[in-house]
Amino acid sequence: MDLAIVIAVVVVALSFDYTNGFHDAANAIATSVSTRALTPRIALVLAAVMNFVGALLGQEVAHTVSDVISPPDGNHGLVVVLGGLLGAIVWNLITWYFGLPSSSSHALIGGLVGAALAAQGTDIVHWETIVDKVLIPMVLSPVFGFCAAFLVMLGIMWIFRRRNPHRVYRGFRAAQTVSAAALALGHGLQDAQKTMGVIFLALTTAGYYTNAAGEPQENLPLWVVVAAAGAISLGTYSGGWRIMRTLGRRIIHLDPARGFAAESVGAGVLYTTAFVFHAPISTTHTITSAIMGAGATKRFSAVRWGVARSIVAAWVLTFPMAGLVAALFYTVLHLVLGQ
Repeated sequence: MDLAIVIAVVVVALSFDYTNGFHDAANAIATSVSTRALTPRIALVLAAVMNFVGALLGQEVAHTVSDVISPPDGNHGLVVVLGGLLGAIVWNLITWYFGLPSSSSHALIGGLVGAALAAQGTDIVHWETIVDKVLIPMVLSPVFGFCAAFLVMLGIMWIFRRRNPHRVYRGFRAAQTVSAAALALGHGLQDAQKTMGVIFLALTTAGYYTNAAGEPQENLPLWVVVAAAGAISLGTYSGGWRIMRTLGRRIIHLDPARGFAAESVGAGVLYTTAFVFHAPISTTHTITSAIMGAGATKRFSAVRWGVARSIVAAWVLTFPMAGLVAALFYTVLHLVLGQ
């Protein structure tokens, strides 16, 4: 039974990775498509390739995700992980259907926590990791993204204040190819690693990837890295048109300079949190807040704050709602499988 459940967890984890890709594809390309710097198809190909490359660049975030909970050994622990994944997938699909750019990262972590709480209460949840690596970055990253994009765009406006606007926009439209690629690389670096972390958690829970002392190996298996990179890349190529419209048009109509500022700041935040803090932050939160910050330099009323409020509501609901759905899935699986 162990191997069958492990295989099921891996398949479901890669399915989550795929839904993460099409759910978050808009993060990397919405600004470039809305400013017409790139066509949708070229933008998707670029995002898919850079997502794959980014997924191969590190494992720090994966280890953080695998340390969110300590499920019991054996089949019961695998059922906990499986319930968490299913909860995250369902919440991803719900928010995708309504076009809300919620966080796949927080859906995944909320799902794992919800399933763990339903299984054995608070004892197997690592609250210190969640507070330090998830909740604090969840609050700070969008605030920093908004402020940094606002300041970067002010700097761009001052530097190019006496230049021909059409010529400046043409230059930034070309530069957006680079900033969009950088943002997609950061998305792969962050989000693909989260799936790697869950698969790694499942393998160690089942005892398939531990050392002689029974402790988890330090490095992830190569097949886990490549499989997660491939799944998120395929998902990205499938596209997320509903959310792309929300990010690219409904929040604010972006010009190439503001699109470049938002993408550059978003990429910088993703790299810093992955390599320096090892924190699994939300690419959705980061780029959305950066878009708002860059757009607010026109005037604050230019940002459609009503749409922004609905997005913030989705952010707040994601963690508890994904956890609730995961708890329900765990309960059903526990009863059906008897594990």
